[in-house]
Amino acid sequence: MTQTSDRVYADLHREILTGGRVPGSRLREEEIAETFGVSRTPVREALRRLSADGLIELIPHRGAEVVRWAADDIEELFDLRCLLEGHAARRAAQRGEVDLERLRELCARMEAHLDDTDPRAADEITRLNMEFHRTIHRAGGRALPDLLTRVIEVPVVRRTFDEYSAEELRRSFGQHRELVNALAAGDGDWAEAVMRSHLRAARASWRTHRRQAELPTGQEPRTPETDKD
Repeated sequence: MTQTSDRVYADLHREILTGGRVPGSRLREEEIAETFGVSRTPVREALRRLSADGLIELIPHRGAEVVRWAADDIEELFDLRCLLEGHAARRAAQRGEVDLERLRELCARMEAHLDDTDPRAADEITRLNMEFHRTIHRAGGRALPDLLTRVIEVPVVRRTFDEYSAEELRRSFGQHRELVNALAAGDGDWAEAVMRSHLRAARASWRTHRRQAELPTGQEPRTPETDKD
C-alpha cells in the first residue's frame, strides 16, 4: 500500500461519509486520478479498500458506485449495533479499563453544541459521538473495534444528528451521561441496557425523520397512536 493510495483512500472515504459523494454516484478512475494528480494504479487500490469497507460497489463493466442504503439495510445495521455495542458496553464495564475522564470530556464537548445554530455543529457532534462510542468499543476488547467500524461508519447512520431536534439531542446526551455512570459503577447489565436503549431511540428518530421526508407537503406524520389504528 503506497502513501499516494492512502491519501486518495482517506479523501474519498471522508467525502463519502460526509455526503460529498452521494449514494449512487459514480467513481470514475480517470476523473479521480486527474483530480488528485496521480496515476490510476493508486486510485484502483483506494477503490478496492472502499469496497472492502462496504462504502462502494465495484460493478463489472460499469466501475465503482457509492452504495445506496435501503431502509431495510439501515434497520439491519441498527439491529447489529444493538447487539454488538450492547456487548461492548457490558464488557467495558466488566473489564474496568474504560477511560471515564475521556468519556466525560466528550459528553461536555457535545453538550456545548446543544444550542449551537452553526450548520457545522451537527458535524462536530457526529465526530465527538463517534469518538465516544469508539472509546467504549476499545475498552470492550481487542476484536470489537474492527467488528464495529463498518457498522457505525455508514453515512446515513453517521449523519443522524443532522436532523435531531433539541429535545432528541438532550435525550441522547442524557443517555451518554447515564452510560458513563454505568461504566463507572462496573455494572455490565446496566451499561448494556443503556446502550441498547440509546441505539433504539436513535433508530426511532431515524424512522420518524424518514417518514416525514416521504410525506407529501403539508401532510401530518403518523404518530404511534395513529399507527395503532
